Amino acid sequence: MGAREYTGRLAGLPTPFYFYDMDLLDRTLRTAGEEAARYGYKIHYALKANFDPRIMSAVRAAGFGVDCVSGNEVRAAVENGFPASEVVFAGVGKSDREIEYALSQGIFSFNCESREELEVIDAIAERMGKTARIALRINPDVDPKTHRHISTGKADNKFGISYTEIDEAIASLDRLRHIDIVGLHFHIGSQIRDMRVFERLCERVNAIKAWFAGRGIVLRHLNMGGGLGIDYDAPDAEPVPDFASYFAVFARCLETGPGQTVHFELGRSLVGQCGELIARVLYNKTTAAGSQVVILDAGMTDLIRPALYDARHGIENLTSQAAPQTYTVVGPICESSDTFAERIELPATSRGDLLAIRSAGAYGMAMASRYNLRELPGAVYSNEL
Repeated sequence: MGAREYTGRLAGLPTPFYFYDMDLLDRTLRTAGEEAARYGYKIHYALKANFDPRIMSAVRAAGFGVDCVSGNEVRAAVENGFPASEVVFAGVGKSDREIEYALSQGIFSFNCESREELEVIDAIAERMGKTARIALRINPDVDPKTHRHISTGKADNKFGISYTEIDEAIASLDRLRHIDIVGLHFHIGSQIRDMRVFERLCERVNAIKAWFAGRGIVLRHLNMGGGLGIDYDAPDAEPVPDFASYFAVFARCLETGPGQTVHFELGRSLVGQCGELIARVLYNKTTAAGSQVVILDAGMTDLIRPALYDARHGIENLTSQAAPQTYTVVGPICESSDTFAERIELPATSRGDLLAIRSAGAYGMAMASRYNLRELPGAVYSNEL
């Protein structure tokens, strides 16, 4: 039900804002944790998905670590009570200042994405009198079968050390005295719904791991990234993603050695379905081509995914039960790409109606901007209504 259950209490609030179903969030976190625990797997929450303090608090209470992709994310994790020893720091372009901060906090590991990054972290660690724990992020050249803008593990993506350069990266390790290689890291993309993609990832990881073992390099940790998608088309049909099938793929297909731990970096699958963007209808208009257009007070500055990825989100009218009509739903931003959906059916919609844009808990508020000098959207939580 989500926001619809609270329509009466939401109707008088200033829009736009994000509504978070905290009961659904807790249920999702609990299910993911229980399914991962079956195999002794460790989850690190991908903070880039949503860094709302109350969301972070729920994740921390669930016992998860954190996956960060900037120095400020590392800082936010530490300042919000996550143990630094459970923080992993990824990203292709870590600055010296970010590396220094993460080293000073004693994070679990840096996920290194290039040979030159290894050298830079080694030099900074030497200067600081530290030893940096490193996981080598290897690009396994696996097609995630998803949108090209959220694909990260193909041969021509910018992420990770190319499998063609592993030899050179390993050869450099003997002279890097201030790093400790503790694991391998992989992440092939996002919003993956086909479990066969993860099977192929496991096959590639098994081969890469065997390559390292053949050179006498046995690594303590395997970080398999994340990527599990959610159902944007029918969020009520699958409010909690199929974590059982997801983790079972790795349990079945990934080869691990004695004492080797497996880590995951889940973001969207943990928080995506718990959030909805609530907006109010400002105007209706009909174009010269005959399209009925609904103009909301929320736009691409509040939820950029449709403009950036051609992403689809379910949209509901919370306050009208009239016969359905076909609408194009847009925002107020001075860009033609500021369109949430085209030619969708909604109950007859009028000025003042409250609309919910579903499945917006991940990469919604986290990617909001003040373009056009707009205010950032607020947040409302189900357990505070």
